[in-house]
Order: sequence, then structure tokens, then C-alpha cells
Amino acid sequence: MRSPRRTALAGLPDHVTIYEVGPRDGLQNEAEILSVETKAEFVRRLASSGLSTIELTSFVPPKWIPQLADAEELLALLGPIPGRHPVLVPNERGLDRALAAGVKEIAVFASATESFAQRNLNKSVAASLQMFSPVVKRATEAGLAVRGYVSMCFGDPWEGDVAASQVTAVAVELAAMGCGELSLGDTIGVATPGLVADLLDDLSDRGLGRDRLAVHFHDTYGQGLANTLVALQNGVTTVDSSAGGLGGCPYAGSATGNLATEDLVWQLHGLDIATGVDLEALCRTSLWMASLLGRPSPSRTVRALASSLE
Repeated sequence: MRSPRRTALAGLPDHVTIYEVGPRDGLQNEAEILSVETKAEFVRRLASSGLSTIELTSFVPPKWIPQLADAEELLALLGPIPGRHPVLVPNERGLDRALAAGVKEIAVFASATESFAQRNLNKSVAASLQMFSPVVKRATEAGLAVRGYVSMCFGDPWEGDVAASQVTAVAVELAAMGCGELSLGDTIGVATPGLVADLLDDLSDRGLGRDRLAVHFHDTYGQGLANTLVALQNGVTTVDSSAGGLGGCPYAGSATGNLATEDLVWQLHGLDIATGVDLEALCRTSLWMASLLGRPSPSRTVRALASSLE
């Protein structure tokens, strides 16, 4: 199998943490509901490829996202596995379920815009943050790590362009609650590199250092890797991605797939940045998943290497 030639660029980190979201953010947007056994096998294959951080599922009401209705069953089937395995929780009821299932890390999902907050949570931005506050407090008191997602960081399909000040206001509140990590989501994929650099600077001016930030790009306009590179050049070392480019957002119709993990790994390895990921094993996993879903993988790297993996 072909591998990228390795040539480092000055000013980039030696290691990048890949925060794999395929089992949660990827599968929640698939029309087909996979069996819990298939989901568990997907997670095991991802872990075997070297991905040490895998977001497993979401403790949302099944009527919201039926694709993830088997959260408790999935965790019980997986049992203890090494690495970080966060789950998404929408409210205190979701936290209760997560705690009962023995999770060690959770994430909450906020919005920078009012329109998306209403569609995603049926609440205003302020009300949603009020809802998250006791969730984060209880989770941290129980010893759990908490990540805060901020969605619609660059554009919103209903409101248009999103000001950096809207994003920083939400991020600062999440950090004040106790979220140790903040993931900046380009939910509809409209960011370009200059916007990414400007937002990171704005967050830094508000006291949120790069060590607390992750980036979560969608590849709607083909800008995911360019935006990632700029984030790395600006000190970010955690990047969200989805194996095979699975996913989008069920509440934002213009959101296409996440940045593909294989495409990210190809770039990072080409830059001589360590990830701990076996690219061949990861590509085989995404080809397997694509066959189950009955369509080609959106990942360019998976498609380019597919013939050599047959």
C-alpha cells in the first residue's frame, strides 16, 4: 500500500491527537440503523488501528436520534477498552444514563447561533447553556472529564455568517462551567483558513489557550484539510475527524460529511507528525463500513488506496 512521503514543516506539532467521532457523529446521520454488534465491531476495529480517542455514542432520547438508541447496550457489549471513550449527553437525564453506564468522559453540544440552538435543543443559546451548567458541574464533581462542543462557529444555514464574538461568548461560558476541552465546529463547512486563524486569536484574547481547543471541520467545500493545517500552525493539537468521512448533522441539512480520518492521517503523516494510527488498518475498517452501508466511502484516501487493499 502506498504511504505518504514524509517532509516536516516548521512550526507544526510533533504529535496530533485525533478525536474520532465516527461511531457517534458519523453513524447518527446514516439512514440505516446498524446493529449494536456491528457498532461494537466498528469501535474495536477503530481502536485496533491505533485511534486512542473514540467518541462512542450519545445518550439522547431515542426519538431524537434513533440511530443511537442502543447506547447502554453498546457500552455493555464493548466492556473495558483502552483509551478515551467519551459519550455525548444533552441534559441531566442523559448524564444519569451515562453515569449509570460507567462512562469516564462526556461531551455537551452547544450552539453559537440561536437558530441552530432552537432546532437542535429546542432552546435559546442562553437557555441551553443554563441546561448544561448542572450537567458539567455534576460530571466534574464525579471525576469525569468534560468536553464542550460549539457548533456553527463560522456560518449558519439560517442566519448566514457567524461573528467570532458569538463563538467566543459561548466558549467562554462553557469553559467557566468546567469544560476542559472546547471543540470548534464548522458545522456546515463554510470556514476558510483566514477565518480559522482569526477565531483562534479571538479565543486567545479571551483567555482560552490553544491547549484547550480542538477543531471539528466539515468538508462541504473541500476546505477541511486546509483549515486543519492553519489550526495546527496556530498551536492546536487536537483534531476531530470521522473514519471514512461518515456523518454530517441531522439538524442542519446543508452539513455534509465530517473531515475523513484517513485524509487527515495522510496529511499528518506526510508532515511527519505522529498520530499512532495504522493507516492501512484504518482504511480497511472504512472499506468494511462502506460495504455495510452499501455505498463508496467519501474519503479520498480510502478510495485512492482501495485497489491496493483488495
